[in-house]
Amino acid sequence: MGLAQTGIFMKTETQIQRRVTRKIYVGDVAVGGDASISVQSMTNTETCDIARTVAQIEAIAAAGADIVRVSVPTMDAAEAFGAIRRKVKVPLVADIHFDYRIALKVAAEGADCLRINPGNIGRADRVRAVIDCARDHGIPIRIGVNAGSLEKDLQKKYGEPTPAALVESALRHIDLLEGHDFQQYKVSLKASEIFMAVSAYRQIAKQIDNPIHLGITEAGGLRSGTVKSAIGLGMLLVDGIGDTLRVSLAADPVEEVKVGFDILKSLHLRSRGINLIACPSCSRQCFDVISTVNALESRLEDIRQPLDVAVIGCVVNGPGEAREAAIGLTGGSPSLIYVGGEPDHKVDEGDLLDDLEATIRQRLAVDADSAKEKM
Repeated sequence: MGLAQTGIFMKTETQIQRRVTRKIYVGDVAVGGDASISVQSMTNTETCDIARTVAQIEAIAAAGADIVRVSVPTMDAAEAFGAIRRKVKVPLVADIHFDYRIALKVAAEGADCLRINPGNIGRADRVRAVIDCARDHGIPIRIGVNAGSLEKDLQKKYGEPTPAALVESALRHIDLLEGHDFQQYKVSLKASEIFMAVSAYRQIAKQIDNPIHLGITEAGGLRSGTVKSAIGLGMLLVDGIGDTLRVSLAADPVEEVKVGFDILKSLHLRSRGINLIACPSCSRQCFDVISTVNALESRLEDIRQPLDVAVIGCVVNGPGEAREAAIGLTGGSPSLIYVGGEPDHKVDEGDLLDDLEATIRQRLAVDADSAKEKM
């Protein structure tokens, strides 16, 4: 059976060897070890607005997010977090700074993970209280170091944020957890400057075996932030570094999830949904490639099964790409649709979009039935 016939188009010549880490659990989602790299996002609603926050969490989860983070800045927000937790199914990370009492509260309210830097919550007894609480509730802690909020003494020591400063900050927090015999944690070292973040992550990866949460923080808007995140996260993922990730965009959190999966799909680290191969179009195109691709992406957003689909506007590269994909479209007069690497039927331009969508969904149904028969 050829690769096109399997429905998953793979051209990798080099397999990424992922770094071996401990495995922790955020709710029922495994992070690290042999688990798939999970995709996260974060709500940007007012947490005390329970209805809006629940609606956004559900939209983020529907886009495929494995984990959702919620900011909890006050005790009122902690109360709201409990109500939110009871209304949604996706694992929730509670994002907390400075006030250890909020951490204790959200742990009791069902948080699946605490995002808190132990060194930022004050006295040793408060640190112990949070760690003991996390242990008692069986939930991990995420150490989240950020170039924009380094400790004052580290800012003075290094003069400005540097990879070494990020790593030193992370190791301080790690020592606090390890000192209380707590190993259920993951670590992030985020910066908006790509090379700083990449260097810091590479350094910490050599010093710990706990899961690493990847992110290029404050990456920018949808276009520029996607580019920065794809470059920075891609460099690390190719190195085998990273067990969970968030693409931080000044955009709808749903877009963060889409971009995160697209990054992982491009490196063959996750297979989820349609992998669309499309030409940029030129004067040789026999139909409007751009509008067809945009409409097709919108129509197929509900699909979770992996499938490679090629949409090529002319006969120069079209037949070759179409034969390699599970479903392929080559422009012509009329255009030709390939299924499983073989020419299947011709279609006129007016029927092209509906016909292609129907062909894709039929193929997915056949694949699903075949999978059930093998179970």
